[in-house]
Amino acid sequence: MYEAGAGELPLTVLFGHARDAIAACDVALVASGTATLEAALARKPMVITYKMAQLTYGMMSKMGTLPWVGLPNIIAGEFLVPEILQDQATPENLAQAVLNSLNDPVVNRRLPERLDQIRRLLRRDTAARATEALLPWLQSA
Repeated sequence: MYEAGAGELPLTVLFGHARDAIAACDVALVASGTATLEAALARKPMVITYKMAQLTYGMMSKMGTLPWVGLPNIIAGEFLVPEILQDQATPENLAQAVLNSLNDPVVNRRLPERLDQIRRLLRRDTAARATEALLPWLQSA
């Protein structure tokens, strides 16, 4: 993809360094899945994209499950970040959504606060919970 359309642009390809890549970007273009949650926890604006098999998409659409596919949007119960799916996921549409995310002052002001709410919602005191779970076992030993 890089060689076909953007060979003159500086690009660093990272494998296994998602956190570093997310931290370095101004806005992330992310395939739906746990990477969207990782970007949300890093408080990064993002555009979620996904293409699935037409049959699967048709079945999911008919089931009328959730209107969102991205974890940040599902957790928030609203479209915090744009989702560009299926046939709408063209290079032009993705580029426009990324530019909109970069240039929208309302999004840039509001989104970090909303992503912080997701972070607080998901935060768990893991050490205390592990201690509570293990304490009865340790006391009986």
